[in-house]
This record gives sequence, C-alpha cells and structure tokens, in this order.
Amino acid sequence: MSPALRIGAVGFALIAVCYGFARFAFGLFLPQIDGDLTLGPSLAGIISGGSFAGYCIAIIVSAILTERIGARAVATAAAIVAAIGMAVIALASTPFFLAVAVLVAGSSTGLASPPMAAAVAVAVRERRQDVTNTVINAGTSAGVALTGPVALLMAGQWRLAFAAFAAVAVVLALAAAFALPNAGSNKNLSGFPPMNGPVLRLVAASFLMGAASTALWSFGGQIVSERLGWGPTGTGMIWSAIGAGGIAGAWAGSLVKRFGLDTVHWTFLGLMSTGILAVGLGPAISAIVLAGGAFFGAAYVILTGVYLIWGVRALSERPATGLMIGFLTIAIGQTAGSPVFGLVLEKADLKAAVTGFAIIALIAGVFRARPATAVASV
Repeated sequence: MSPALRIGAVGFALIAVCYGFARFAFGLFLPQIDGDLTLGPSLAGIISGGSFAGYCIAIIVSAILTERIGARAVATAAAIVAAIGMAVIALASTPFFLAVAVLVAGSSTGLASPPMAAAVAVAVRERRQDVTNTVINAGTSAGVALTGPVALLMAGQWRLAFAAFAAVAVVLALAAAFALPNAGSNKNLSGFPPMNGPVLRLVAASFLMGAASTALWSFGGQIVSERLGWGPTGTGMIWSAIGAGGIAGAWAGSLVKRFGLDTVHWTFLGLMSTGILAVGLGPAISAIVLAGGAFFGAAYVILTGVYLIWGVRALSERPATGLMIGFLTIAIGQTAGSPVFGLVLEKADLKAAVTGFAIIALIAGVFRARPATAVASV
C-alpha cells in the first residue's frame, strides 16, 4: 500500500474516532445525558465548552511533541486518551465526573491532528499532500455519521454507546502504532511561530467559525428535541445528516485547488449559516431540518479543510504547527461560543441564539487568505 493510502486510511479512522466519537457525540447524546444527570442548558454549555478547552491545551502540546518525538507516538497517544475519556463518560455518575471525562475525551482530538499533518508532510508526495490532508480531516464526518445509527441501535443508551466507542479507540491505538511513520518536523524550528498577516487572518476567521459552529455541535440534539419533539431516533437522524454532509469535506483540497481559498471560504461560511438557520428556525419539516444538518456538516468539514491548508501553507516548514494554529483557534472559538449560546438560549430564546450565531459565521468571511503563491512563500 502506498504511503498516501496507508496514512490516509489510518488517519481518516483516527480522526473519525477522536472527533466524531470522543468530541462531538456528546452533543448527540446530550438530551439523554441531561435526563439522567439533570444538567440544564447553562451547565451543558459549560461542560461542552470544557471539551473544547481540553482540545485547546492538547493541540498545543501535540504540535510540540510531534516536532520532538514524532508522529507515531503522538497519534497513538491520541487514541489511548480518547479511549480513557469515553470509558469514564460511560461510567460517570455526577455532572462533575462527566465534565472531567468530556474534557479528557475532547483533548484527544487536539492530540490527533498535528501528527497526521507531520506524517503527510514527510511521507506523501507534495502534489498529493493537500488532498491527503483533507481526506484525513473528513474522518470527522464519518465518525459523526456513525454515531447516529449507533444511537438508533442503542435506543438512547448513551453509557453503552460510549463504552463501545472506547473499545474502538483501543483498536485504533494499535493501528496507529504499527502503520504511521515516526515523522517529526525540524527541531531547530521549534518555538512560537511568527504571527504574520496570513496567520493573524487565519486566527480571526477560524475563531469566528468555531464559535458559530457550537450552535449545532453542542446544542443540535437539544434544539431538535425541544423544538420538534424528536426523541433519540430523531436526534440520531440529525447527527447522521450532519455526518453524511461532512463527507464532502474530503473534496476540500480539490475545491481549493480549483477555486482558491477565499472563494471556498466565503461559499461554505454562507452554507454553514444557512444550515444553522434551517435547523434552528426553519419550518418544522423533517426534510428541511435534515437538509440543514447536511449543509452544516458539509460546510464545517470543508471549512476546517480550508483552515488546514491555510495554516500549512502559511508555515510550510512546520506543518504540525501550521495546522495547530488554525485548529486551535477553531476550538478557542468553540470554547467561548458554547457557554454563550447556552446562556442566550436560557436568558433570551432560541431565535436570538440561532440568529446571532448564524451571523457570526458570515462575519468570519471578512478575513481573507492571500493568493496561494504568496502564502506558500511566507
């Protein structure tokens, strides 16, 4: 098997488990978890924000460790941390233990992404790197899409679901340990990267997109449960729709190559805003709500692919760090956005929260990347 296929397949599966299961499945099972542990909107937002906060810390640590000890060890550690966090979620008996477990599970996603970018940079031919990176990144959607059928099969048994997810993560730890190269970046380039124009614009855009995305990542299940009266079957369907739409993220690299970063960025921020509005405020028709979820999923994964390419091009000699900057600021935006959405939902109403966060997604488009040739030369 070629390096691109081997690294792409293991990376796709690792990202699916860490992002789809360990991080975003919490939003799908939130109505059932809330029913068992009595969280409330504000506490649920804080706990969800804790997952994003754990990601912020972990992705910085991951970029540093990848440059020092290599991709294989860090990617394997990501799968192990995901397994531990999800196992504790399955056993949590109080909101406190749940919050700790969600933070640990969410941190696995921060550990997973930088080593995959480093592995691709070292082992995959340059002309295939953008496509391989964005295919790996689309693993998020596969993981999210699979959580929907799992929720349906387990009829809302969230503890059993997270126990199963933890078992899958153990398998992925073994796969990463055997299949990935021990690739790292040049240690002479370690330290804080230069905060030049492309990097600063990336930070601003990815922060706003991340904040906007929490409308559905953290509260999508609760929105359709309360607004449409959907039970576990319905919330599983919206999650499957989000995940299925996100498979389009595998084409982010090809879209950027053909149309450019700015065009793809603007287009899919608009699609994200549309998806949020369709799920949160559109007609209470199942087809429209599910279509909104699919729009959101496609937009989110393609936008993360845009920020991945943007960051790697801006810091071409340090791909793990370039990816880290974009993905870190997405997570910082999610850390801030999740409790804010919960607070607005509790203090005002759903319309205000959804409308505000849909507008935030559009504002992110104010920030533009330089043309690809200029960015690559930085």
